[in-house]
Amino acid sequence: MADAQKTDPQHKWHEDIQAVLLGTLLVALGVNMYKTAMLGTGGINGLALLLSYGTPLEFGLLFFVLNLPFYWFAYIRIGPAFTIKTFASVGLVSLFAQLTPQWISFDMLNPIYASVIGGGIIGVGLLILFRHKSGLGGVNILAVYLQDRYGIRAGYLQMGVDAAILCGSFFILSWQQVLLSILGAVVLNLVIATNFRPGRYVGFSGAFFAQSKKKD
Repeated sequence: MADAQKTDPQHKWHEDIQAVLLGTLLVALGVNMYKTAMLGTGGINGLALLLSYGTPLEFGLLFFVLNLPFYWFAYIRIGPAFTIKTFASVGLVSLFAQLTPQWISFDMLNPIYASVIGGGIIGVGLLILFRHKSGLGGVNILAVYLQDRYGIRAGYLQMGVDAAILCGSFFILSWQQVLLSILGAVVLNLVIATNFRPGRYVGFSGAFFAQSKKKD
């Protein structure tokens, strides 16, 4: 009876695939809510959003290119499995962010609702990716590494970086939009800080776990 209740915490390959697909779809949906409401957010996705508002370049292209320098750090400090999954996640978010407007549109979207729900959706998407040892590059790579290695909460680190990026939003967005962007960033990071912490979730992806053990 006791054996029947045992569970295997190791994620299977098909579980990682569905997590990456669902997580990136959620992030792309949240990003499109922010784009519709002309809001900003933190991290590389927030920087890509701001640049898409101020230039003719699309978010998807900016998001993909801005993440390229971080893959070397991910490969050296965390390992190839995490790097490959993160590269795939960034590529999918870039693709889905461009395709989402073809699947859903917002004829009326209250900016306050977009801030709170959009931030929550992006947070849940990131949470799914984090729990399957993936991320969206940039700050996410650093956040996952520091939490796995030193126990520093990923959400709190990301919140600090997000605050710095949102300060730059004043050069592009109105103060009302910046305040709503800050509200969304708080919601996003509270989702991660509350639900993604050492010991709260025991599942792991086998390839990443094996490499981490070898490095130790």
